[in-house]
Amino acid sequence: MSCMFACSRRFGEGGLAKSAIHVASIGGVERGFKVVVCRGCEDPSCAAVCPTRALVRRKGGGVILNAQKCIGCGNCARACPIGAVMWDYESNKPIICVHCGYCTSYCPYNVLALSR
Repeated sequence: MSCMFACSRRFGEGGLAKSAIHVASIGGVERGFKVVVCRGCEDPSCAAVCPTRALVRRKGGGVILNAQKCIGCGNCARACPIGAVMWDYESNKPIICVHCGYCTSYCPYNVLALSR
């Protein structure tokens, strides 16, 4: 989970609840883990359902969040087919991966990579 901590610290926050990447067990050490993070959709469903256009398509796939336009409706989180839109319950806004790649250097197993 060091990638999750790295992600949250990247923007000055701390703790797993502020991370745009989530690592979860799929049955313990024997069965492994899954990584849930934005895959950079070319036609992102999260942006399509945003009533205020707070999510705009990012060049290369995915979205960029304009937090000032966001009304916290949660449509984006519900629309993401892989559950990669995390939620900040303090600000009532989505946590969106910015595809910076910071998390990749903190993965001790080298399973994370950023494709451009």
